[in-house]
Amino acid sequence: MEKVTNPTVKTLATGSVLIAKQMQANAGEILPAHLANLESILLVQEGECVLNINGKDHILKQGDAFVVPPEIKHQIKVNKDFKAVHFMPKEIKFTFFK
Repeated sequence: MEKVTNPTVKTLATGSVLIAKQMQANAGEILPAHLANLESILLVQEGECVLNINGKDHILKQGDAFVVPPEIKHQIKVNKDFKAVHFMPKEIKFTFFK
């Protein structure tokens, strides 16, 4: 069983409705599986990851953006040292899985 690691997270900007958070993780790390109640967007700044949504892998590289749908379980595995910005509504709520 592979070890799940929390990414380093830094808030970049907060508006009246939206928040932008930078996520950072190292190659080989697996981030926690979770879902959110609202749609969000992930924009990869550096590196590469595999975003698994409902069993389907999406490879994301520098410059790629992905709309993460609400109420869908997803998880990230980092292929190359990774940095991304996650744009989301401030009222978003996350549910994490073991």
